[in-house]
Amino acid sequence: MTLVLGLVAVALLLAAPFAVYPVFLMKVMCFALFACAFNLMLGYTGLLSFGHAMFFGGSAYISAHAIKVLGFTPELGILAGVLFSTVLSFLVGLLAVRRQGIYFAMVTLALAQMFFFFCLQAKFTGGEDGLQAVPRRALLGFIDITKDSHLYYLVLAIFLFGFLVVYRTIHSPFGQVLKAIRENEPRAISLGYRVNQYKLLAFVLSAALAGLAGSTKVLVFQLASLTDVAWQMSGEVILMTLVGGMGTILGPVVGAAVIVTMQNYLAGLGEWVLVIQGVIFVVAVSLFRRGIAGEIVAIGRLWKAKKTNQ
Repeated sequence: MTLVLGLVAVALLLAAPFAVYPVFLMKVMCFALFACAFNLMLGYTGLLSFGHAMFFGGSAYISAHAIKVLGFTPELGILAGVLFSTVLSFLVGLLAVRRQGIYFAMVTLALAQMFFFFCLQAKFTGGEDGLQAVPRRALLGFIDITKDSHLYYLVLAIFLFGFLVVYRTIHSPFGQVLKAIRENEPRAISLGYRVNQYKLLAFVLSAALAGLAGSTKVLVFQLASLTDVAWQMSGEVILMTLVGGMGTILGPVVGAAVIVTMQNYLAGLGEWVLVIQGVIFVVAVSLFRRGIAGEIVAIGRLWKAKKTNQ
């Protein structure tokens, strides 16, 4: 049944650009991948990071610089961005994962703010102007992605790859250990697991996928800016995860779709968009404590249990 639903979903995504504006769909997929990566940390490992924007935006800057200034092809530019976010997350993780709870969150926030001011002052990032007009060169040297309709399928392939990596991770023995750490870290330690190493690996994997999302976003909008590394971006991905459903595989995708759609269609309201986001967050937390997808899953399990008992 899951396989059938997955194939139907892929078929719908393949046909979607013929009915919906491709750039909007690509933006949703970029942020959905970012939210899925963050959910691996918060939903399955229990680590709340306020600094994931540094990996998303840092990768965007590196990819934009590599493609625009160094003349890299898109695939090499994306690879450079992901490699940067992976190395940076390893260094940050060595320091952060030794802390728990609010201390972990504050360490990541402090380091992210330091990175933000570095991007603001550094010359290669373009300062307040960012890196604009990033060219869309041919993929692999011969595949044209200058048209949005062509680029859409590259973004779709990247999103599906990242989504499957997250899905496979949480359904592997490694994923089960992460869930054990989330539920009861002292007990996981007593069972002999090297908890800090598992958390570090989860942190690096999450950051690498966040970097993949950031690099892909550069190809879509041909821009890397300070918005990508600002603390508001970290808050936004937290909002997407919680609204969609923390600890569920589809929750971040649903949350990203809701938030991006709201931003897109309410853009004319200016700063009121932030107020509306806050209201939706309060309503979602109050009425859907498991998130939208989480509540749907819970209702499905309850219905299945009642059907079984009849």
